[in-house]
Amino acid sequence: MIIDTNFNFYSDSKGGDPDSTSPTLRKYHKILWSKPLPNGNLLKLRDDKNGAYLYYESELGEFFLGSDAITHSYKDHKSKKWLTEQIPNEVNELFDTGSTIAAYIIFPNNRIDGKHTINQARGVNSLIDDRFDLTLECIRLYYSGEKSPLHNTLLRYENFFELFHDFMGYIHFFFLDDLINENHKIKFYLPFDGFKTRPSFSDVNQYLLYKERVVGFIKSRNKRIENYIKSEGK
Repeated sequence: MIIDTNFNFYSDSKGGDPDSTSPTLRKYHKILWSKPLPNGNLLKLRDDKNGAYLYYESELGEFFLGSDAITHSYKDHKSKKWLTEQIPNEVNELFDTGSTIAAYIIFPNNRIDGKHTINQARGVNSLIDDRFDLTLECIRLYYSGEKSPLHNTLLRYENFFELFHDFMGYIHFFFLDDLINENHKIKFYLPFDGFKTRPSFSDVNQYLLYKERVVGFIKSRNKRIENYIKSEGK
């Protein structure tokens, strides 16, 4: 089975959001994440469950899983047009790089008690602003029993996070190693103040630094994915 880490999922999404409309992205997710969990059990994803993007059942429960883009160019964010319109080529380059498999992950996508999913919550929470480095810090804090802007949302999906045992189990499973340092702390794209203020771009240079680090992460994660596929003979 071949995974093309250069494949742009917008090319087969028929003008829609690749998270829901790209058949190749769905296939790649099924291939990549159907593998042994830290406890040795096989996470075997199904794509034939009625109404589910991907589905898994275990002693911890039923899991309805969906795709989520974890890198963003903010190309279509109206509040950032003042910035992105100054450097359209740079923004488009980040957008294109962020349309490959390393820029996506799976999260539970079933709503619980009518409240936001993880994907929704990190998009609407002003202290996260769809930044995955900030989301990952919330996940790190969750595993260590500490509060964060996404704590209540993550807590609703605790059975999902139990699958990976701990933070490093989660990191290794999803090939996120290039977003943490040797002390298992997050390598933030931009200076981080502990969620005291809303993340924002002060100027073009700050966006370019953000872009450089996001592109670096995508390229490194794509390389990890390629190495995994080769080692598994998939």
